[in-house]
Amino acid sequence: MRVLAVVPARGGSVGVPLKNLERVGGVPLVSRAVGACLRAALVDEVVVSTDHEGISAAAREAGARLVERPAELSGATASSESAVLHALDALPEDPEVVLLVQCTSAFIDPDDLDAAIGRVLDGEADVVFSGMETYEFVWTGAGVGVNHDPAVRPRRQDREPHFRETGAFYVMRTAGLRKHGHRFFGRVAVQPVPARHAVEVDSPEDLEIVRALAPFVDEPLPIDVDAVVTDFDGVHTDDRAYVDSEGREMVLVSRSDGMGVALLKRSGVRLLVLSTERNPVVAARARKLGVPVLQGLNAKQTALRDWLAIEGLDPARVAYVGNDVNDLGCMALVGWPVAVPDAHPRVRAAARVVLGHAGGAGAVRELCDRVLAARPAGPDAAERMPRRLPRPELRVKGEPVRIGEELVGPGLPVYMIGEIGINHNGDIDIARKLIDVAVEAGCQAVKFQKRTPEICVPPEQRGQIRQTPWGAMTYLDYKIRTEFGRDEYTEIARYCAARGIDWFASPWDVPSVEFLEEMDVVTHKVASASVTDHELLRALAATGKPIILSTGMSTIEEIDQAVEILGTSGLVMMHATSTYPLPPEEANLRTIVTLRERYGVPVGYSGHERGLQISLAAVTLGAVAVERHITLDRTMWGSDHAASLEPSGLEHLVRDIRIIESALGDGVKRVFPGEEAPRARLRRVAAQ
Repeated sequence: MRVLAVVPARGGSVGVPLKNLERVGGVPLVSRAVGACLRAALVDEVVVSTDHEGISAAAREAGARLVERPAELSGATASSESAVLHALDALPEDPEVVLLVQCTSAFIDPDDLDAAIGRVLDGEADVVFSGMETYEFVWTGAGVGVNHDPAVRPRRQDREPHFRETGAFYVMRTAGLRKHGHRFFGRVAVQPVPARHAVEVDSPEDLEIVRALAPFVDEPLPIDVDAVVTDFDGVHTDDRAYVDSEGREMVLVSRSDGMGVALLKRSGVRLLVLSTERNPVVAARARKLGVPVLQGLNAKQTALRDWLAIEGLDPARVAYVGNDVNDLGCMALVGWPVAVPDAHPRVRAAARVVLGHAGGAGAVRELCDRVLAARPAGPDAAERMPRRLPRPELRVKGEPVRIGEELVGPGLPVYMIGEIGINHNGDIDIARKLIDVAVEAGCQAVKFQKRTPEICVPPEQRGQIRQTPWGAMTYLDYKIRTEFGRDEYTEIARYCAARGIDWFASPWDVPSVEFLEEMDVVTHKVASASVTDHELLRALAATGKPIILSTGMSTIEEIDQAVEILGTSGLVMMHATSTYPLPPEEANLRTIVTLRERYGVPVGYSGHERGLQISLAAVTLGAVAVERHITLDRTMWGSDHAASLEPSGLEHLVRDIRIIESALGDGVKRVFPGEEAPRARLRRVAAQ
């Protein structure tokens, strides 16, 4: 062993009782010192010398070796050198270099340790200590200048700097320490450290200062946990509420949080939302995220303790994110207390991690990313999926497909698509209103249809006369009249971006694929009528975009051929029956299971029925996406309006699907917190 770090950490402290166990950034000071030494590349071993059981436990957990410090070396007058020499005596042989590292310095950079160690190992110095460059004028209490002549006040740039000893670390040749018994001997050099690292904790005021600095000084590290529990207001939101004229509250959330939560769920991390708030917006957002929620709580700490026990989770491997003083109890229960940057000062002081993003502005996504960074599988398993596989049977069943910022797959929130199709009747104002309907209902996307009428309209139909709201015209002219072009789709793209919803379309011909690619849609949809159009399918496969394949009016053999062209990576299938409107006896919902088992891809449902029941039943059978035609009014002119959902119907459908998602649970039989009181009250015979 060439380099040993010794951290003296006695239990007694005059200024701050048990100072070495005080938490800064959620981590005890002794653990921070040990962690800095372990991250230094040149340190071979770390020893903590202590007389206190609690400090021993924290040091052991942080990865240090322990040396029991005798009482005669643990008093207020004992020197740090005596603790280092005692630790050296406990080892079988002396290292070449020994470090004295002080817990009182909360911010020690491993790179600074390595630089100082290197200077001693290279023979540049016998001792190197941490010092902060200063140009301050120092005086005695009697008014005498210590490092300057008061009569001569040179400018800063005309003076040589002095260095204030920070007390953080001292790197020494072991033989010299043995000989002199003191940390300063031979050739002494200074290792400069920045001012933000130079605060020593000797008083309660110092402790407050380093706790306030921690969020700005500490390097963001991965958060290795098995579960994430969050408060709602101030974490998922910016802690403000918008109230309309009827007294209904709305809150601001970040769409990026949804992607982070989806990725976290995919990685196997458990999630829970805890809130004292009773407003239904909490449950609505939790349903949107597909996360269980306990709200209207008087004692969040009790609810969290019960949940941890029921789930069998180690509290040390759980993160809790809060923003106000009623979160302090929950933060004290877990190993990773986390605060948002604008949290109450007491919450920030109690936090092991203070996030960089505020609530409602990406705080949850930031936390998810840092938790994912610590997972063995890496931060984004979906990104590593091959874009195309040669045979459907090679796909690993259950893998999700990314569409825009959403993941679509089993166990994730149902991907809701509002099918506008051609229900805009060629009117961009109607299209915007239908986008609003989808957004307000809680859909993730809206879908249109894109055709080149001169290609898609069969020759025998082109000259047929149709009665339309714009008068009598040929069928070809009618299709041209209602088809959106570049100007309209540019406006659709702009409007969807402003409303925070994705859009795409089902192209009916190859030029339409090229058009939609220029519009940079997030995915392409294959209409049921196009399953056998292999030229179109090959053009879609060549885009490398995820594909949603509707399977109405198709045989298994026709679907097999389509999948052979499209591949299964990035493919989502939609069970559909192309009858308008759909009678229940033709829904055949068990086909969802058949398609999933045959092709190993996520399978959703595209419905053309009246009402909601069949779509809701599809979700209980595992549909990962639901697409329904939407309209402003079913009596409007056009072929698809009658089988479409009006705004209230779509809103009810999304609401009920989110309730079903929450009710389906995870299939693990357990006793829930709400059952505890009835269990205690009604059970006559206790479990044997």
